[in-house]
Amino acid sequence: MKEKKKAYIRTDRAFRQKQGDRSGIPLSFLQPVAGVLVVFAAWYLVCRMELLSAYVLPSPQKVFQSFLKMLQSGELARDIGISFLRVIKGFTIAFVLAFVLGMLRALFPATSGFYEHAVQFFRNVPPLSMIPLLILWCGIGETTKTVIIVLASFFPMYLNIVKGFTGCDKKLLEVGTMFGYSKRQKFFRIVLPYAMADILVGMRIGLGYSWRAIIGAEMVAASTGLGHMILFAQQMSRTDKVIVGILVIGLVGYLTDWLFGFVTSWCLATVRGTDSEK
Repeated sequence: MKEKKKAYIRTDRAFRQKQGDRSGIPLSFLQPVAGVLVVFAAWYLVCRMELLSAYVLPSPQKVFQSFLKMLQSGELARDIGISFLRVIKGFTIAFVLAFVLGMLRALFPATSGFYEHAVQFFRNVPPLSMIPLLILWCGIGETTKTVIIVLASFFPMYLNIVKGFTGCDKKLLEVGTMFGYSKRQKFFRIVLPYAMADILVGMRIGLGYSWRAIIGAEMVAASTGLGHMILFAQQMSRTDKVIVGILVIGLVGYLTDWLFGFVTSWCLATVRGTDSEK
């Protein structure tokens, strides 16, 4: 019975893939597009039937018109660029700190007692709760927003880096000992390549956390950026601009995540290809 079920699943999957190939459009593309169209169709119908007022939920046409105006004026591109640069800056600092501490934890496990408890403590503190204190200390300049991003993205990267470094197969380390590798050589030739997958996963999660944190920080302690744009639109009762901001944040975050995944996959494939040639 189980064999028949597995055979049916394989046949059904092959049939659906074949149908997608016949249309010239891959099924992996059609499915998400169909999902998005359903959401927009439901949105359009709700507005068309006037189930909600235009103030609460403006129509897709109104939102699209606002999007075009903001795009033409350069306002949207400016805010996207500012938020993007802030994210990259904070994310880079967080990754360097996470990698250094993770490497320290792997090479010198005895030192973890000096900072591990502090890391676990601040891991449970929401970064946005630090905004009032950071404003008192640093004002509403770039430092506050950078620290918020670092606090948000550091911990998932650190935990994944530590997991990768400390989870290395002991048999591989024993082989390194047989070849006479020093502790540094073991780390860079065995531990680091072994942990690369966990490091990349942590970076990808941290990048998403960076976008979440910067939007919240810009709503409280900024005069530019996507978060400030949404807050200002809400204060001016421009629901259409608020929705534009939300959609743009989701799109930019999605594209950033996709680009990161594409680049890392390409790099890993290149490294594996080089190793196989050797």
